[in-house]
Amino acid sequence: MLSQKTRYTIRAFQHLAEYWGKGQVQLADIAEAQNIPPKFLTVILSEMAREGLLISQRGRDGGYQLALPPVDISYGDLVRLTRGSLALVPCAARNAHESCKNCLPEIDCRLRSLMLKVRDDTAAILDKITLADPIEMQPLFEKEELAL
Repeated sequence: MLSQKTRYTIRAFQHLAEYWGKGQVQLADIAEAQNIPPKFLTVILSEMAREGLLISQRGRDGGYQLALPPVDISYGDLVRLTRGSLALVPCAARNAHESCKNCLPEIDCRLRSLMLKVRDDTAAILDKITLADPIEMQPLFEKEELAL
């Protein structure tokens, strides 16, 4: 599951992508439009500015804007920067690999093999979709579907 920080980051970046080329967007406007606590958003946007994905400007006319065109920022980039890994289990992580506790040796673990495939397929999808790509809204689930 995505962390709250990752979800807030994605929503903030989607908001900033809508304003690409139109100048700075104030933190309060992002926080209100995306229902993100301003203090948490301040931390997130500061981290993303240090990573080089945002430009921040202080002052009354200041705010934030993307440092790169939306087409150059993938959802995979955002997830990795905020979550650290796309893997669902530690033994399937590329950069933060850890052996699972109370598990089989990795060479014998079919769950690990499955999770490696899930990680790779997830990465392929998230790395292909950028902030410039339109995201089609999906209908809400019906109660019967949620029970499945």
